[in-house]
Formats: sequence, C-alpha cells, structure tokens
Amino acid sequence: MGRLDGKVAFVTGAARGQGRSHALRMAQEGADIIAIDIAAQMRTVPYPMSTPDDLAETVRQIEALDRRIVATQADVRDFGAVKSAVDDGVAQLGRLDIVSANAGIFSFGTMEELDEDAWDEMIGVNLTGVWHAAKAAIPHLKAGGRGGSIILTSSTAGLMAIPNVGHYVAAKHGVVGLMRTLALELAPDMIRVNSVHPTSVDTDMIHNDATYELFAPDLEKSARTKEVLGSRFQALNALPIQWVEPVDISNAVLWLASDESRYVTGVTLPVDAGSLIK
Repeated sequence: MGRLDGKVAFVTGAARGQGRSHALRMAQEGADIIAIDIAAQMRTVPYPMSTPDDLAETVRQIEALDRRIVATQADVRDFGAVKSAVDDGVAQLGRLDIVSANAGIFSFGTMEELDEDAWDEMIGVNLTGVWHAAKAAIPHLKAGGRGGSIILTSSTAGLMAIPNVGHYVAAKHGVVGLMRTLALELAPDMIRVNSVHPTSVDTDMIHNDATYELFAPDLEKSARTKEVLGSRFQALNALPIQWVEPVDISNAVLWLASDESRYVTGVTLPVDAGSLIK
C-alpha cells in the first residue's frame, strides 16, 4: 500500500530538479502524475533551463515505476496552456487530488539596477504561475468531492530578506500570501493549502556559473568549483550541510499531500537546515 494509492497529482516544473523529484516521490507512493514544464530557455534566466528531453526523461522514470503520466510542454505564465494540460490530464487519468506548484526560476540584480524584463519574468513564473496552477486545478479538486491538497513551493526567501534577489524574494513572499488566502477560501471544501520553504537545493538552479559568481565574486571563474563553493553555501545553514537534496523537499511535499497531514492547512513549512534561525 502506497501513501497516495489511487490519487492523481499535478506537478509544475516537472522536467528536472525538484519538480521531477516531487513527481517521482509521489509516484513511488502510488500516485499517477499530470506534469508540465516550459522545457525551454527564458531570456533573463542566467543558466540553462530544462529541455523537452528532460521532460521525456521524467516520463520514462515515472513509467518505469508502472505509474501513468500525462506530460505537456507548457508555460505556467500562460493560463490557457496550464488549464488545457490539467483538463487533458484529468480526462485521461480520471481525477485530481494533489497539486505541487513547483515551477520556478532564479536570477540576480539589485532593486536599483534590475532589468524590467527580469522582474516581469520572475513574477510571471514564480508568483503568477503558482496562481495559475492552483486556479486550473481548483475546479477539478472541488468536483471530486474528496477534498485535496495544494502545495506551493516558496523558499526561505519567502520568509526573510536576501539582497541581490529582491524580485525573487518578492515573488516568494507573494506565494505565502496566496497560500494563506487559498487555504481560507478552500477550507469549506476540505482542500488544504500549504507552502514549503527550501534552503539551497542541490540542483541546476544553484550549480551554475551565474550563481557561483554571486557567491564568490572574489574568485576567478576557474576557481569557482562545487567543492570550493560548498563552504559558502554551508554558511547559510545552521546544520553543518552545504545544501539539501531534492528528495528532502519531496518528502515534505509527500507528507503534505498525504492523509497523514489531513488537518494541516495554511502552514509555511521550512526544509531549511536551520537557515531561518541563524
């Protein structure tokens, strides 16, 4: 018996990283998956983004678990595309119980100097895209009459200030307000809404030249290795670790998705190695 047997989960940003991990972890516990990802590059994102091949690999790994998956290349900023993907997934899989609104991007700049497009893309994906995922899913969750669970991916930056990423901080704080409002609005239908708040996660979003330059402007590019940068990432956390793994966040998402948290709603759940108490 899996903890999510018979349920269907909708995951955004599922082509790689945390999104793929969330989809896999829920599939391991019996869920079928509706997955979307932009699987394309955005202009202001300073690292290589996911590709259609990455999304195909997520499909392969889910199917290797003998679970069903309906995967669509879609941009969370486009509500019509998100709604179409969710509607099609529910038509094929028969229901919807869980939403993991995970899709997110990262870029840098002070508030004074930030590029206008960087602000627009950040808010569009990391806040508006989260709302779109919930908005597209809510009618199906209500129609099922079984309640449900919506998990929004925020960040430690959704609970604290961090310089040089103010647009990211603003979007992730916005996710908290969105979560709390949805939790109140959907409570009468027994639909729970919570947010998870990771510290640095061992994915391509932090392991790239642009992020390494932000963390180590004093070092030559050739010296900015994962091993060298690890100590700087570790300084963010209270526990003596450099970063958490995607599955650490996925386990929190799984718990919030499962009946084990059946009366938990409106909660900001950090998976942060103690970074918020430093």
